[in-house]
Amino acid sequence: MHYREYARQILEGGSLDDKLLSSKDLELSSILENYSLPKNPGRTKRLEINNEQIKFPRNTSFHLEEKRGLALHFFANHELLAIEMMAAALLLYPDTGRDMIQFKKGLIKTIQDEQKHLKMYIVRMKEFGVEFGDFPLNDFFWTWMDKCPTATHFYSAMALTFESANLDFAQFYEKSFRAVDDTKSADMMRIVLEDEISHVALGAHWLNQWKGDKNLWNYYKDHLPGVMTPARSKGIHFDKEIRTKAGLDQDFISSLDSYRDEFNVTNRKSW
Repeated sequence: MHYREYARQILEGGSLDDKLLSSKDLELSSILENYSLPKNPGRTKRLEINNEQIKFPRNTSFHLEEKRGLALHFFANHELLAIEMMAAALLLYPDTGRDMIQFKKGLIKTIQDEQKHLKMYIVRMKEFGVEFGDFPLNDFFWTWMDKCPTATHFYSAMALTFESANLDFAQFYEKSFRAVDDTKSADMMRIVLEDEISHVALGAHWLNQWKGDKNLWNYYKDHLPGVMTPARSKGIHFDKEIRTKAGLDQDFISSLDSYRDEFNVTNRKSW
């Protein structure tokens, strides 16, 4: 199967099997082909996007299995959206030279990781009596996709913002699960964290390749889509060391650490 057919099935197909399609034996030859982004990813009725507001449970309620199941449902939704956005990136950005094929190889590997995370969450949710689709599935991440005209915009948003934030959030929720003796869920968050380190590192690698002699921090800020700001790339407990592990330079980390705006999530005092 050619990688574009693989990406189309993930993005346009509606079933969970489509979203979890294996990337084994993909052909990665260059094809110069335009692709029009759909309004929404393909979804079955059970998985269709529904922006009904539902509150994320506070970690102080994690002694209740149903609250942990709801939290994992939120996380599973994020993974599904990430899988679909990465499939869209495979289709949107042209195969112009060897670098872009390497870029797409990295995306395919990242999709494999996100599929692994989604499957882990689904299995664990079931143990709490929650099926994927029991709660509304929002489209928050997806709404940024049409604002990413280039691969630089995409990795600025996906790797150095959304996945960067998860460097903090995955640690926070690992500790939250351990606090209620839920070792299995905590261990899952540790796996997610280790994978996110590599995903942020991959995004940093490509932005460093593409920025030329520009400063990474400024290059990143200049390519954030729409009204997105660097504030979204931080959790409430900002971890400098893990970002060093992900290959971000100290100037970038210091600039991110000191960045402030009115984004409410990172300004919250409790979870």
